[in-house]
Order: sequence, then C-alpha cells, then structure tokens
Amino acid sequence: MNKKVELLPALQAWVAQLDIRTVPDERRQVLDTLTAYVREKINNGQDVNLNFICTHNSRRSQLSQIWAKVAAVTNGIRIKSFSGGTEATAFNERAVASIRRSGFEVSESGTGNPVYTVVFSGDCQSLKCFSKRFDDPSNQVPQFAAIMTCSDADENCPFIPGAEKRIPLRYEDPKAFDNTPGEAAGYDARSRQIATEMFYVFSQVNPK
Repeated sequence: MNKKVELLPALQAWVAQLDIRTVPDERRQVLDTLTAYVREKINNGQDVNLNFICTHNSRRSQLSQIWAKVAAVTNGIRIKSFSGGTEATAFNERAVASIRRSGFEVSESGTGNPVYTVVFSGDCQSLKCFSKRFDDPSNQVPQFAAIMTCSDADENCPFIPGAEKRIPLRYEDPKAFDNTPGEAAGYDARSRQIATEMFYVFSQVNPK
C-alpha cells in the first residue's frame, strides 16, 4: 500500500457522490476478476499494468484509463494505467468536456489528435491522454492486463500481444448521445458508471 493522495477539491467533491453499493451483482462478477488480477500482482510484488482497449480509443477506454488511475491512487494502490484502440482517432472532445465537468484540470496541445494533460491531484504526475493503438510505444510494458471496454474490439481483436490476462469489461458507447439534447448528461452518466466501477474494483483490493 502506498500513501493515499488528495484529489483536486472539485474532483474530490464529485467523487464523494459516488456509491459503489450501486454496482449491480452481474457487473461485480467481471469486476471481481479485475480486482483479483490487481491483488495477485501486488501480493507477488509485481507492477500492475492495465491497458483499457476499445476500437477508436476515443471515449470509453480513455475514461476507463483515467478513472482507474484515480480510483487506485485514492485507495493507496500503485498502478500504471494505459489505453489504446485497434486504430487511432482522437480523444473525443465530448468525453474531454465530461471529465472537465467532473473536476479534472485539462489542458490541450496539438491538433488533429491532440495530447490532453489531465491533472487530478497535486500529489501525482498528470496523465497524458491521446488516441493511439493499444500497442503504441507509449503503452509498452512487459506484462499487462488487456481490459476490453467495447464489444467490437473484444470480438474483432482476439489476440493482444503481450497480455497476460484479458478481461471483457464492456460499456455502452456514449456516442449514441452525440448531437442530442441529452449529450452532456449521457456522457456524464457513462463516466459516472465507469468511475463507480473502478472505485469498486480498487476498494476491494485491500478491503477494510
């Protein structure tokens, strides 16, 4: 266990509203597989490397990467959190807007496929988020779990080189809300679901 960190105040207030008791039993079954993987790596003194993968690395996998890191550090657990796709596009601006509404501080550099610097705590290094393939050089680690966050990537990418564990953790695509009156609410709901489930996972690694 590492020292728990303090989140940015606005982000901490948002996180305080999450309730892991709302995670349904059927979701807990697959989430417990991820918890068991993390716990085993820690117990063996090994690094915990998680690569969240969807088709375009634009929405669900990015949100999962970010929330996994936040949930881990607030539970005093050290991980490396990555994300990637079967192809590169861009971190969708609607998903970026959603994490800003959650209290993250986000800055952007570049065009086309910008790099977003995502700050969540003054105690931790920020995340550099951009769309990339799952095997991008920035994701290269010797052992990792491949966490498949969309059905398309899970079904059409049967082999992930280097993955020692593959975990299907599918989320509905908030893209369905694009250009609708419920766009912001839809993205925020998906982000909240992912955040709640990641906090559930890491709260179970070393249950009190």
